Amino acid sequence: MRFDRVWLNARLATLKGDGLGIVASGAVAAKDGRIAFAGPMQDMAVGWDAVERIDCEGRWITPGLVDCHTHLVYGGDRAHEFELRLKGASYEEIARAGGGIVSTVKATRAASEDALVASALPRLDHLIAEGCTTIEIKSGYGLDLETEARSLRAARRLREERPISVTTTFLGAHALPPEANGDKDAFIDKVCREMLPALAREGLADAVDAFCEGIAFSPEQTARVFEAAKAYGMKIKLHADQLSNLHGAKLAADHGALSADHLEYTDEEGAAAMAKVGTVAVLLPGAFYMLRETKLPPVAAFRDAGTRMALATDCNPGTSPLTSLLLTMNMGATLFRLTVEECIAGVTREAARALGKLDEIGTLEPGKSCDLAIWNIEQPAELVYRIGFNPLNARVWRGQ
Repeated sequence: MRFDRVWLNARLATLKGDGLGIVASGAVAAKDGRIAFAGPMQDMAVGWDAVERIDCEGRWITPGLVDCHTHLVYGGDRAHEFELRLKGASYEEIARAGGGIVSTVKATRAASEDALVASALPRLDHLIAEGCTTIEIKSGYGLDLETEARSLRAARRLREERPISVTTTFLGAHALPPEANGDKDAFIDKVCREMLPALAREGLADAVDAFCEGIAFSPEQTARVFEAAKAYGMKIKLHADQLSNLHGAKLAADHGALSADHLEYTDEEGAAAMAKVGTVAVLLPGAFYMLRETKLPPVAAFRDAGTRMALATDCNPGTSPLTSLLLTMNMGATLFRLTVEECIAGVTREAARALGKLDEIGTLEPGKSCDLAIWNIEQPAELVYRIGFNPLNARVWRGQ
């Protein structure tokens, strides 16, 4: 067998199965951008050859990191709101006063596609520099068809500008725009009957998301979005149970969602419903930290139910201006008491599962995209333990 490239003398965290899948003395081989071999060096076929051999000198290789929940494309920033929160204003108070998501909508509507791409690239570059090889990017800062489409096009363009896989999610039901004059039902009609069909025809979105919360949309309104999405064969995700328990986790599970995200107020029934159908719990410690929340997501209930847990940055201008999956893992451990294994799986295998892409990425297995992160570490715990330190030695995307 002649490979394109082989990484030798490495320690592997393959993430196969339910653990880290550690191989003490391993190798990874790439052929045509895909993993052709990943395992103990002694198991490589006799007589193999490669165009290029890379000696990893004992470094660790993990799957490339996956950020499965971001709002990376937007206009402006919300540093002023950060100051207001420091003075005691709540997220909900700021939102009801015309700030929050709606303030970003104004800036995003005013930005060209080129401007949206240019502003997103520095954020994307920071994630790439820490080993990220796949990212999900949501819209939701346009709240009209023109800007939502422009935002999704900008997100798709990022994969032309940088070597990274991008999945896009339509989050039209993110907030109520000012011109809706408080009529949530009429706006949901517009999302379902105008925006979603047009975006589906253009093929701009891989999935559909919604914000099910008191300050956003009700479970009934959210269900209407889900039904419209399913009519177009689109996958579903949900911002659920972040500020209150509207049983969003169960709603997501009932509709076969890929993931339900945030989940601070999810109850045991919701956790069990998610586990039953395979809906992934995406935990977002950046938003929890930034908003100074005190209600922890029910990690114990997820473990007891067997609910899969992923971690993501939730990179956005207001509640989680975070562009580090390494810091996200540390926050997941320190704030939510996740284990090292859960944190690393949360930004690789389980994040891939949350995007419906586990057959393509997330583990080191033959046939999958050869997306690797090679680390200058002595043990996997270092990826979770350090703060503000990047031990990445090399990043490989599709074998390059």
